[in-house]
Parts: sequence; structure tokens; C-alpha cells
Amino acid sequence: MALHPAGRPAPPAGVAPVAAGPSAVTSAPRDAVAARCVLTAASSLRLTLGDTTADLLSAHAVLPDGTIVLAVDAMSRTGGLLVAARGHGGAVRLDVTHLAPVAVRSRVRARLRITGTARRFDPAALDSCDPATVMSLLDLPPVALWAIEPAEIVLFRAAGSASVDVGAYRSARPDPIAVDEAAHLQHLTRCHSDLLDRLGALVDPATAAGSTRIVPVALDAEGIVLRAERPDGHADTRLPFARPVTAGGGLPEALRTLLG
Repeated sequence: MALHPAGRPAPPAGVAPVAAGPSAVTSAPRDAVAARCVLTAASSLRLTLGDTTADLLSAHAVLPDGTIVLAVDAMSRTGGLLVAARGHGGAVRLDVTHLAPVAVRSRVRARLRITGTARRFDPAALDSCDPATVMSLLDLPPVALWAIEPAEIVLFRAAGSASVDVGAYRSARPDPIAVDEAAHLQHLTRCHSDLLDRLGALVDPATAAGSTRIVPVALDAEGIVLRAERPDGHADTRLPFARPVTAGGGLPEALRTLLG
């Protein structure tokens, strides 16, 4: 895993800069769901311990109660720092960048910052895990597992930042569609171009005027977002479903209803 010099990286384009806690507004319940979605769908995150950072790729999982599990070799430098940080409140920081899972400009949607406490993972936690979570833990690299208990959670979007209540975060559940968003969008793009053309026809003509293409960039249980790309920029249009989708199997029906 790559180690990087100390210091806070500049925020990605299109996302508000990191602000201290007091300037962050109180979050809505939807922000807690968004935070869970960002963590569950992310393939990588940045771990900061003191003045050292490490990028972890395919090395984390999220338990039903929101605890983040990291797979880090205890014999590595980062593992040694985790050993030293065990039990110290706020000694661990995690940063996750949420990207649109399609090849478009301005892919950064949000950033998530979590400050918390590191502990050795307790295997007894498996008793409260569903089969999908157990499988995600088994897919982690075969090294030491560490549990990160969140103490402060901040969600950064282009419109500003929101401090997510830890209790709301723990009780929230990821959006059932958003966690598999990349697979759904890839399937739509590869196998249902006719459906995408019909969805594109629902975009306001004034928004679509001058666009080079209309592409789906976001999908969740409550709707789909289409982006009209122009040489000088883009415009996003959200098409809400008639009712929230509760499982992947209900997505085709929601799209059919949306069309007619």
C-alpha cells in the first residue's frame, strides 16, 4: 500500500473544501444513508494516522452497525501505527471520494471524512452480520483486521458540508440500488440502448439542446439521473420513480413505469 507525505490534499474539483466541524450544517437522515452508500460502494479509501497516510485498495468492509473493518498487515508500517493508535479516540481518519461510476467529466460527487477509534476486530461481531457482510469480510486480504468505530462523520458535497449524526449513521442502511449502481448502469448502457434513448426523450428539450450525448450518471432507489453533455459543460436531470425501489428486481418495473 502506498504511503504519502503528510498534509491534507486539495479537494477535488467541484467539491466544497474541507471545513472545520462548526461550519458544517446538521445533516438530514438522507445524508446518513448517503454516507453508508459511499462507504459500501467505494473500492478504496485513504487512511490517515498522525502525519502518515496510506491508500487502501479493496481492503475495507462495513458491518451492519456501521463499523468499518480494515485489512492491514500488522507487520507493515501502517499496521504498526494502527497498533500504536488502538483505543485512542479520534486517532484514525478515513477519507473516501465518491465518484460517478461512468466515464464522464466532473465525476466527483462527494467526499466523506470519518474520524474514529481503532480496535482489533472481534470475531464475535460475525454473529450480527448478514451473509453478504460475511462474504465481504472473507473477500478482504488475509491479514490483520481492524475495527474503526466512527466518532465524527462529515459529508462534503458541492453545495456544502454536513455533519452526520453518528447514531443516524449507525441505524441507516445503504440504498438497495445505489450500492450496486455501477453494475446497473453498465448493464443499461451495454444492453438497453433503446431504453436509454427513450429515457433521454424525457429530458427537457431546452436542457438537451446542443448536447453531444445523454448518458445515465446516477441511479438509486428513488430515481435515475441523466446528464446532457455539451462541448462547454453539462446539465443533469433527475427522473424520479413513481415509488422507491426496494430491490434490484424491481428496477426494470420502475423504469418501465417511468417511461409510460
